[in-house]
Amino acid sequence: MATVTIDKLSKHYAGGSEPAVKGVSLDVADGEFMVLLGPSGCGKSSVLRMIAGLEPITSGTVAIDGRPVNHVPAKDRDIAMVFQSYALYPHMTVHANLAFGLRRRSVPVDEIDRRVRGVAEKLGLTPFLARKPHALSGGQRQRVALGRAIVRNPKVFLFDEPLSNLDAALRVSTRNELIKQQHELGTTTIYVTHDQVEAMTMGDRICIMNKGEVVQIGKPLEVYRNPADAFVARFLGNPPMNLLPARLEASGDRAAAHFADVTVELPGYPIAALEPYLGATVTLGVRPEDLYEAPPSALAARAQQIATRVLAIEPLGAETLLMLTIGDSRQEIVARVGRDTSLRLGDTAPIALDPNAIHLFDPVTTKAIARLA
Repeated sequence: MATVTIDKLSKHYAGGSEPAVKGVSLDVADGEFMVLLGPSGCGKSSVLRMIAGLEPITSGTVAIDGRPVNHVPAKDRDIAMVFQSYALYPHMTVHANLAFGLRRRSVPVDEIDRRVRGVAEKLGLTPFLARKPHALSGGQRQRVALGRAIVRNPKVFLFDEPLSNLDAALRVSTRNELIKQQHELGTTTIYVTHDQVEAMTMGDRICIMNKGEVVQIGKPLEVYRNPADAFVARFLGNPPMNLLPARLEASGDRAAAHFADVTVELPGYPIAALEPYLGATVTLGVRPEDLYEAPPSALAARAQQIATRVLAIEPLGAETLLMLTIGDSRQEIVARVGRDTSLRLGDTAPIALDPNAIHLFDPVTTKAIARLA
């Protein structure tokens, strides 16, 4: 196992007007499962490939266990990488694919067979050791690719969107297998994805990237509950956080937000925290699950009722999404409510908002406005 330290890592591709990666710094602890999350083109795969030694580094440092590896060949970094494509040798059996990396390292034949069969048993591949990749399902091929990485017992695992080619059911089962194997092995892991469900369920911590830069690093639920800026608020969450322009005013010893034809006090923000923004327009955010058709009893006393009209209804089985307009305005919000909603298309109805769940963002920098203790 190992620590991975990335310091001010940058990558500029020839012909590109902007760097693909801009000064990324990240510490991955020994045995940690770190997820790099972001939209396509944000630079996360470039970071992974520079860690692996597959891309030259423009500037900055990658260190493994405190040792800089910028100029260490990929084969000598003791890293195993699993790609989006399975990258299996089609003419080799599963056993031969799993053993290939060990043979190249001149591991004794008996030891190779012991390790291959041990990994195959863990991953449920024992019945398929004599098969070739064309005779396997997509999920089985991905498990072979995973096994080829595990069998080497490397210091670090790198995963580049390994589940994106699988169908929904296989993605869930393989994701669970990956989590189980990483916890059992305890190997330091860096995992790249644009799928927020993978990030939230797999990572000890997540690093959200946008336009080549790190936006926020933290435990999945901490990042979800306290997004650093409006980008994270919109990117993390399905449906994403509702973001609306709102004007802040003082209301006695508290601040209040005015949006559409609604006024909501902000108990989560002491007025001292909002003083620079009073009289100005900020961005107000509220997650769909913090809007209620009927608030639970614990929230009933503080819930704020908002007049809405139903634009669309999306029943999802376990829950229902409501697309709503606020009052007579054109401002739209999405609410996540129970599966047995009584509302119908075109209905007007009050929707309850939890004022403590409101987030505020600076309208210029888009950074979250901090709550004062």
